[in-house]
Amino acid sequence: MIDEQRTRPVLTGDERATLTSVLQWQRDTLMMKCAGLSEQQLRMRAVAPSGLSLLGLVRHLAEVERGWFRNVLAGEDVRGYFPKNEAGEWTEFHVEDADVAASFSIWEETCERSRTIVDAAESLDVTGKFGDQTYSLHYILTHMIEEYARHNGHADLLREAIDGATGE
Repeated sequence: MIDEQRTRPVLTGDERATLTSVLQWQRDTLMMKCAGLSEQQLRMRAVAPSGLSLLGLVRHLAEVERGWFRNVLAGEDVRGYFPKNEAGEWTEFHVEDADVAASFSIWEETCERSRTIVDAAESLDVTGKFGDQTYSLHYILTHMIEEYARHNGHADLLREAIDGATGE
């Protein structure tokens, strides 16, 4: 894993530049944790008894990006990329037969759409709704940084269990 693959966060910028660059750093960190692995390794549930895999995290974060930026902030009605199965379970973590390239493509395209939505927002005070609750862009960016940071911690453990690679 090569740290130089990540976009460096803005250290002295305004709040918007800082938040968006830290979020991009977190996105890049997940990509870095997945780099160089085979499809089988990306599907591997490497920390028993957890069902988490690196591919499952990528698919989950595509859904999180979609939900917060497209549906909540932009007011779109974009249905899940990995819909519920017959048992009523969300399927982003069901990766046994998942198309790895398509999953990464969905995540990357969703991140690009999220960046476009954020760039178009007039300020961090722009809001969106989910049900009866209103959320500001400021909150959404902060929440997304937390979401990625938490899952990147999972990715650290998964990657180390898969091939021993460690790193920030």
